[in-house]
Amino acid sequence: MANHKSALKRIRSNEKKRVNNRIFRSRTRTEMKKARTAIAEGNVDQAREATVQAVRALDKAAVKGILHPNNAARHKSHLMKALASLEASK
Repeated sequence: MANHKSALKRIRSNEKKRVNNRIFRSRTRTEMKKARTAIAEGNVDQAREATVQAVRALDKAAVKGILHPNNAARHKSHLMKALASLEASK
């Protein structure tokens, strides 16, 4: 256990950040899952809306430093590629 005031404060602030980051990461994963399932179902309008929401969540997580920007870009690219494939097939 930490002995210094600054170390104790660091422990408290790290816990707050961990919880907040977990919320954003979970929300991002949920939105990506919704987008993937909408694309798999084949409903173009629903898939497009879900993909837009997922991209927004990924961008927010990347800006806040929760996800690496390249990680967010990779996920956005895969979602957009799947959506484009769905739209081309319809």
